Amino acid sequence: MPADMNDYFKKRKPSNEPPKEGNKRGGGGFEPPFNPQNFGGKGFSALIIIAAVAIGLFLLKPFTIINSGEVGIKVTTGKFTDKPLEPGLHFYIPIFEKIIPVNVRVRMITYSNDQKNAISNGNMRYEGGLLKNPAIRVMDSRGLDVDIDLAVQYHLRSESAPVTIATWGTAWEDKIINTKVREIVRDVIGRYTAETLPQKRQEIAKEVKEQLLKRVSAVPNKPVALDSVELRNIELPQKIKEKIEELQAEKQNVMIAEQQKERAKREAERKAEIARGEAEKKRIEAQGSADKIRIEADSQSKANKLISDSLTEQLLQLKQIQTQNSFNEALKVNRDAKIFLTPGGAVPNIWLDAKDKQKTTTLNN
Repeated sequence: MPADMNDYFKKRKPSNEPPKEGNKRGGGGFEPPFNPQNFGGKGFSALIIIAAVAIGLFLLKPFTIINSGEVGIKVTTGKFTDKPLEPGLHFYIPIFEKIIPVNVRVRMITYSNDQKNAISNGNMRYEGGLLKNPAIRVMDSRGLDVDIDLAVQYHLRSESAPVTIATWGTAWEDKIINTKVREIVRDVIGRYTAETLPQKRQEIAKEVKEQLLKRVSAVPNKPVALDSVELRNIELPQKIKEKIEELQAEKQNVMIAEQQKERAKREAERKAEIARGEAEKKRIEAQGSADKIRIEADSQSKANKLISDSLTEQLLQLKQIQTQNSFNEALKVNRDAKIFLTPGGAVPNIWLDAKDKQKTTTLNN
C-alpha cells in the first residue's frame, strides 16, 4: 500500500464496473468509496485557525479592563512604563507584557483597638479602601504608655503611580504612610505628660497633621496626596485616668464653692444696693422737706417784708378807722359788748361780748 493515501486515490482511474457485493449498504444502496478530501479544503482550515485563535485568547487573555478609580501600569519585559493607562480596555502581548491595575481612590488607614469588626489575620486587612491597624502605643515625657487612636485618609497620585509602584512596590502604604504616622505620633506625644494630653487634644491633632503632610510631601516624586488626619481617641493608663477624675472632682467642688460664694456676694450687693436706695430715698425726702420749709420761710419772709414795706402811717390810720367803724356797727346790735383798744391805736382791736365771756372775736381787716 502506498504511503500516501491521497496519491493512491488520485492515481486510481474511475471504472464503469458495478460495485461489488461487499460495498452494499445495509439499506440496499451502495456506499461511496472513502475520500479524505471531502473533509479538507479552505473552509476547514479557516475554521481550525479561528478555533485556535479563540482558544489562545481564552487561555492567554491578552487584554485587560481598567475601571474608574484605577490606573494601569504596563510592564514590558520587567520594565515599568512612565505613563499610566487611563480607565478602559487595553491590549498587551502575553509573556512579554502585563498590565497591573492600581487603585487611586481615597483610602483610609486606621489605628484603633476597637474590636467591633474582627480582623481576620489578627493584624490588618483591607476592606473598601480601609486598612486597619492596632492603636499606636507610645510613651509620654515620663515614660508612661499611651494608646493613640487616629485615622488617616490619603490617595495615590495617578500621574506618579508607575514610578511609585516601581520604587516602593505594592506595599507602598506601609512604607510611606504607616511608618511615618508612627514616627510622628511618637515624636509629638513624647513632648507631653499623660495628664495634659486630653487638654492638648486639638493642638496635638494639628501638629500631627502638619508634620505628616510635611513628611509625605518631602518624598521624591510626591507619590501620595494626604487628605485628612483625625485624632479620634487618647487612651490613658488606668492610674492616670483615676488621678484625672479625682482632679476633676476637686475642681468641680471648688467651682461649686466659687459659684456659691459669687451667689452670696451678688445677694449681699443686691441688699446693699437696696439699702443705699432706701437711704438715698429718705435723704431725698428729707432734703425735699427741708427745701420745702426753707422755701416757705423764704416766701413768708418775703411776704412779711413786702407787707412791712407797704405799711405807712396813713395806711395804719385808715385801717384803724375801718376797724372802729366795724365795732361801731357791732355795738348797734350788742350794746353790752366791751371794746379794748390796743395802746397807740394799733390794729386789731378786741371785742368781748359781755353776754358770753367765752366768746371772743378778732377782726383782721
